[in-house]
Amino acid sequence: MIRSQKSDRIIFIVGPTAVGKSAVAACLARKLDSEVVSCDSMQVYKGMRIISSYPDRKFLKAVRHRLISSVPANREYNVSRYRRQALREISRIRASGKVPVFSGGTGLYMSVLTDGIFKVKPISRKIRERLYRRAEIKGSSYLHKRLKKVDPEAAGRIHPNDTKRTIRALEVFEGAGKPISLLQKQRSGLRADYDVRIFCLNRERPELYRRIDSRVETMFRSGLLNEVKRLLRSGLSKTSCTALGIKEVKRHIDGEYDLEEAKRLLKLNTRRYAKRQLTWFRKDKGIIWINISEGEGHNVTADRIWKKLS
Repeated sequence: MIRSQKSDRIIFIVGPTAVGKSAVAACLARKLDSEVVSCDSMQVYKGMRIISSYPDRKFLKAVRHRLISSVPANREYNVSRYRRQALREISRIRASGKVPVFSGGTGLYMSVLTDGIFKVKPISRKIRERLYRRAEIKGSSYLHKRLKKVDPEAAGRIHPNDTKRTIRALEVFEGAGKPISLLQKQRSGLRADYDVRIFCLNRERPELYRRIDSRVETMFRSGLLNEVKRLLRSGLSKTSCTALGIKEVKRHIDGEYDLEEAKRLLKLNTRRYAKRQLTWFRKDKGIIWINISEGEGHNVTADRIWKKLS
């Protein structure tokens, strides 16, 4: 085991889904004799092992992981709560003389840690509920057009189909009276006080898509159908129900299409999600890109990152 000499260092391993983040982060954390903190908005939920692709059990056994399977899937969870919990985990890990290694593909979760979160007074729940009802009736694109009028900068960063972030931007504007894009420029995060190193893993697009397709097939073989049935019976929060796979599998369960169509749609939607993830990370000029060759082992990639850290 090799301990980092940088006591103020915090490492992020990010990238698109199925690129291999969990394995590389675990290998790197083992080299650093450290721990991994999840930076994934769905892995935080309990009972979503298959659908959110928890790290392989061998990695969970070899390296301590935090903020995985810690919140009931029927309970609301948001970025503010994640930030508070993640900052506590950073303090605990650093108190033991170790370097926190974050791993995940949720760009917003990474951003609220590295760049901070804007402060705004609590916004009425009625505003959010009204916006969600409007989205159900008129669609996300209707709300996105409205966002373009009040906050064009935020609208330019948010995909028209991203209902959750569109509603968040609108509720902040209505509740705080200021554009969310303006408030975000007034925040401060880890980068101001620590040596933050962000590594974004990437692969050639055809290989990444092959890995996504393979993962989806493995998910179904591992019991995705039964996991989704169980989750639907126990109930899902407004956030957890947006996990990739819930909608596609539920529509199959409801008899709208067969299993092969559910697989096809999940593969397609996962590819689209991966593209959105890459678009998000490319906007961050402080990210170090790690292009992984086909057949390259996780330890090899971790070694490459270790050399850059050294």
